Amino acid sequence: MPYKLIDGKIVPLTFTAEEVMKRLKEDKIKFIDLQFTGLFGRFHHTTMDAKMFRIEDFADGLPKVDGSSIRGFTEIHESDLIIRPDPATYATIPWIEQAPTARLICDILSGGEKRDIFPRDPRGLAKKAEKYCSQQGYDTSYWGPEVEFFVFDKLEVNTMTPYQGQSYHITSREAPWSSDNVGYALRLKDGYLPSAPGDTLMEYRNQCVDVLTNNFGIVCDAHHHEVATAGQCEIDIRFDTLVNAADSVQSYKYIVKNIAQKRSMMATMMPKPIALDNGSGMHVNVSLWNKGKNLFYDADDDYAEMSQTARYFGGGIMEHAQALASIVAPTTNSYRRLVPGYEAPVYVAWSTGNRSAIIRIPAHYKGQKFSAMKRIEFRAPDPSCNPYLAFCAIMAAGLDGIRKKRDIGDPINEDIFKMAPKRRRELGITQLPASLRQAYEALESDSAFLKPIFDDATIEKIIEHEERENVEVSVRPHPHEFALYADV
Repeated sequence: MPYKLIDGKIVPLTFTAEEVMKRLKEDKIKFIDLQFTGLFGRFHHTTMDAKMFRIEDFADGLPKVDGSSIRGFTEIHESDLIIRPDPATYATIPWIEQAPTARLICDILSGGEKRDIFPRDPRGLAKKAEKYCSQQGYDTSYWGPEVEFFVFDKLEVNTMTPYQGQSYHITSREAPWSSDNVGYALRLKDGYLPSAPGDTLMEYRNQCVDVLTNNFGIVCDAHHHEVATAGQCEIDIRFDTLVNAADSVQSYKYIVKNIAQKRSMMATMMPKPIALDNGSGMHVNVSLWNKGKNLFYDADDDYAEMSQTARYFGGGIMEHAQALASIVAPTTNSYRRLVPGYEAPVYVAWSTGNRSAIIRIPAHYKGQKFSAMKRIEFRAPDPSCNPYLAFCAIMAAGLDGIRKKRDIGDPINEDIFKMAPKRRRELGITQLPASLRQAYEALESDSAFLKPIFDDATIEKIIEHEERENVEVSVRPHPHEFALYADV
C-alpha cells in the first residue's frame, strides 16, 4: 500500500522517508495525523505540526503515547510508548479543509534504549505473523476482506441511566419504519442490489471509493447496497498482503465513517444493529503463495480445485473455530448476527457455494486461467473485529492445521440451517459459540495454536476485555424482556 491505477493496471507505490518529506512540501501539508490501532481495534491518533516533523522521526519514532490510557496496552508504571510512522502509508485527508493534513500509520514501540516493537501492538503482531508464515515456507499470503457496514441518518442511544431504562432509535430514510422516505422504503432482507431511488447511498459510496482510491491508494473493485434495509453497504477492496490488507481495513473504516459524518449521517461497523434483518459480516479470503504460485490451487481436484495445503489450512480453521470466534467476532453484538436464517454462518463445515457453512470455496470460475483466484473464504468474522488480530489468528489456525495435517473433511452440500439436529450429529457438524462468553471460554481452553504469534499477556488481555464487556451487557435488562415478562 498504496497503489495507483494507470491505464487499468494496478501499480504499487512505495514511499520512502525522503519521498514523504518531499510530498509534504509539494502537497503543502500543515499537519500530520499519526494514526495507530489499539488492541481492541479502535483507531487512535495524535496530530503534529508538519514543520516540527523530521526525517529522523521515521527511524527514531516519536514519544507521543501514554500506554496506560489505551485499553489493553500498559499499566501506569510502564506507560511510555513510542509511535514510529511508516512512510509507505502516507495519504492526504481530503475532508479536512481548513489546513491540508496528511496521515501516517504508525507502529508502536516500547520505550527505552532498545525500542522494540510493543508486544501488544496489533500492527506489530501482523508483521510477526508475516514473518512466521515465511519461516514455514510461504513467502506471501494474500488477504481479501469483505467489509459490510450500515449508514444511518441518525442514531440516538440512551444508556446513561440504566436503572431507569435504556433505549436506542435508528433513523434511516430507507427503512420501512421511517416517516422520512417518500415511498421507496426497502423491506427487511430486501436490500440486495436495488437500483435508485431505493438505494439512497450510491453517491455516498462513490465519494468513499474516490477517496479510498485517489487519496489513500486503496484499490476498489465495486460497491453496492447489501441485503438489509436502513443503509447496509459494501465496498469491495482488492486483496493484499497481510499487513497491507489490515491497514486497508482500518483506513476503510476511517474513511466511510468520516465521509458519513460530513454528510450528517453515521456509519457503523456494529455487526447486528437491525433486529430481524441481516447483519454485517467481514468475510476473509486467504491464500498462501510461494515463488509466484498459488499453493491453494490444484487442477486435479474435481470438486473445488483445492490443494491438500488448502485442505489442511481450512482444517486448522475448523479445528479452532470456537476459539477463533473470540477474536474474529469479539463483541456481544457479534452473536446476534451469528444465528440461523440471516446468511451468517453458524455451523463448522465447508463447501463451495454453501453460505450456511463457515468456510466457502468460491467457485465462480474454474480452470488454470483462474488459478490465482483460488482461496478460502472464512465467513465468521465481522467488522467489529481488529483486522490485524483477526488475520493473525486465522493465519495461526491455518498454519497449525498444515503442521498437524488436519484435513478439512468432506464438504457439506446441503442447507445446514434446514437440517434436523440428528442429521447434523451424524455428519459431525458442530456449531460456533452462541455467545461472547462461550467464545472467550473456548479461547481460554484452546489458545496454544496462537503462541507462535500472540504472547500469553495479549491473549489474557483479550479475554479480560471480553469478559468485562459481557458482564456490562448481561447485567442490564433488555427492552424486549419487558414485552415478554412485564405482565407475568
